[in-house]
Amino acid sequence: MSEQIVKNNKVFDAEEEKKEILRRYRKLLSLCRATIKAEDRKLIHKAFNFASQAHKNHRRKTGEPYIYHPIAVAQIVAREIGLDATSVACSLLHDVAEDTEYTLTDIEEYFGSDIARIIDGLTKISDIFDQTDYVQAENFRKMLLTLSDDVRVILIKIADRLHNMRTLDALPPKKQLKVANETLYLFAPLSHRLGFHAIKSELEDLALRYTDPEIFFTISQKIKDTAEARKKYIQKFTFPIKKALKDHGFEFEIEGRTKSICSIWSKMQKKEIPFEEVYDIFAVRIILDSNEYREKADCWRAYSIVTDIYRPNPDRLRDWISTPKANGYESLHTTVMGNEGKWVEVQIRTKRMDEIAEKGYAAHWKYKEAKGVESGIDKWLNRIREILKTSDADALDFIDDFKLNLFSDEIFVFTPKGELRTLPLGSTALDFAYSIHTQVGNNCLGAKVNHKLVPLNHELKSGDQVEIINSAKQNPKPDWINYATTARAKGKIKAALKEQRNKLAVEGKEILDRKLKRLKIDNNKNNINQLVNYFRLKSHLDLYYEVANENITTKELRNFVSESDRSSGILSYLRKPFSSKSKESESLVIDREKDIIRQKLKQQADTLLIGDGIQDLNYSLSPCCNPIPGDDVFGFITIQEGIKIHRNNCPNAIQLMSKYAYRVVKAKWITKKTIAFLSGIKVRGIDDVGMVNKLTNIISEEHNLNIRSINIESSAGKFEGNVMLYIKDTKHLQSLIRKLRKVEGVRSVTRIGKD
Repeated sequence: MSEQIVKNNKVFDAEEEKKEILRRYRKLLSLCRATIKAEDRKLIHKAFNFASQAHKNHRRKTGEPYIYHPIAVAQIVAREIGLDATSVACSLLHDVAEDTEYTLTDIEEYFGSDIARIIDGLTKISDIFDQTDYVQAENFRKMLLTLSDDVRVILIKIADRLHNMRTLDALPPKKQLKVANETLYLFAPLSHRLGFHAIKSELEDLALRYTDPEIFFTISQKIKDTAEARKKYIQKFTFPIKKALKDHGFEFEIEGRTKSICSIWSKMQKKEIPFEEVYDIFAVRIILDSNEYREKADCWRAYSIVTDIYRPNPDRLRDWISTPKANGYESLHTTVMGNEGKWVEVQIRTKRMDEIAEKGYAAHWKYKEAKGVESGIDKWLNRIREILKTSDADALDFIDDFKLNLFSDEIFVFTPKGELRTLPLGSTALDFAYSIHTQVGNNCLGAKVNHKLVPLNHELKSGDQVEIINSAKQNPKPDWINYATTARAKGKIKAALKEQRNKLAVEGKEILDRKLKRLKIDNNKNNINQLVNYFRLKSHLDLYYEVANENITTKELRNFVSESDRSSGILSYLRKPFSSKSKESESLVIDREKDIIRQKLKQQADTLLIGDGIQDLNYSLSPCCNPIPGDDVFGFITIQEGIKIHRNNCPNAIQLMSKYAYRVVKAKWITKKTIAFLSGIKVRGIDDVGMVNKLTNIISEEHNLNIRSINIESSAGKFEGNVMLYIKDTKHLQSLIRKLRKVEGVRSVTRIGKD
């Protein structure tokens, strides 16, 4: 009789588990056959045996053997990313050093320094989001250092996160939200930048499932309901294209791809339209079997064939073949008018381009080695190294700058000589100057864009030609920080300003010494500290700088003396400290606040109950998302304003939960009283006589709601307006929205702030 194991009230058969582990391992080996040599399988087998032994007594939250997870990560690395045998072995071993009795030294002894170094990198970034924002940023830097040193570390980490998201059901709701928001904040955009479109889309969809389950399941069901009709339409649409391509001698594949749920939801929000009006829910992809030297010409030939059959939208042509994206993506995109008056997006690419689009960095590296040229992704990694060198000490600025510069969309601009330069979307003329050279930026006096003089903060657009005007007498100014958006420019400006400040401080120190002598005050450490305190400055350096800039004159120093007691040239003046709170670190304040909250919540299992004043805690409803009873919410501890209540799908939730998870507390509504909460709706439609009267009648008469404000504007036969009203709960609000949508002429009704 086989041994039985009980975990989480579930019974597991030990013998069956061993068979299942071997079945999953054999599947991994079969996935490796296409990309990994036979001799390298010995390494994978050795890693599997080592990991199995190390994790033999460990189980996941589901109760399953822990080894299922490393095997699943290795399968993702082999099949969906396409990495080498070393990466597959590291995937099997990635949790050994962190979760078992084995150390990095043991791994190095068994597998060598290369694998040990990768495992070390994975262990260091295993918890990017730590107890405080400063520790988070330090771990973030460590991750980026390993990314720029050996990109396999972050590729395995992405695979690890993907499997964790696929099995997120086993975690409690609060942990699900935290992991989902971390994924949206970092791992999804990082996957996109590294070229893993399929993984990025799946991560976003899985995250949406937990951050806004109602939206996720609604769109998912609608996609399933329309699948059959969509399949028939694609067959009808592609039939003449297939025939024409064959007639022209092309070898090709054509497939229809449905957009991701998250992408559809983003389009619905951006355009403020229902699911039924999203015209590009699917795209038709044409993949050509083309010689590498004829790729561009063949893609444009195929484009010509498609646009001969269907009329293209001239505003929807995207040429990423002539100018590939920074993550290496190459393709031609066009939108054409298909049958039944429907717009259809058509993507045209070759097999090589498609492999890079699907396998991202791994495929790009393979083709790069063959060509021996630097790719866009290598330039991106070089930019990471540069940001790490010029990064400011402030944790939050560092993370925000990184996301802005390396995860954003891009623009392409030209130098006066026609050299193409890539910059993040939103870059200014000053950013362009610093992208040329540090000295060009520091001496930047002005700029010409398309031969017209523009200010330094002029935002550039793709296709602009930019000329920088320099002067040797020009130096960076403090307000330049507000003109720049790229991390490189900000870092260089801060460095230049710091250097200028230090030079002025040296002069200021000498000036202050002379002034103090005239006032018969000793220039000693104690007196300087009192001066710093008196003028409410942060350091001696700030004091010297203010003196050099003549912001602190002899008159101010005399005032200081008059408020002080002077005896034998030694000042006894002492000023009260600003406040104990300003002296404390933010983390200490938060820790103290959390201790107070835990004491008051210990009867409620760490859950803040909102609505009837049961708990004597200072909380308020956040104006950024206006939560009302029925919304899924969480509490966020602020420094001075108590607890702010946000909706789980608040526009700020991703940032708050990922960067400040240690400040988040669970919260739920329990109010039974009839309390009115401020909320808002946006209404759009076709203008008609009496429209406002119809809307207000439904709101006031039929639903008995008080309107706080109403603002409706009409233009060219259409109207749009916002209505702020007092509502009882989400059911009440949803009922109102459904009723308003039925009004003749109304095209859309959405909740304001709905994300």
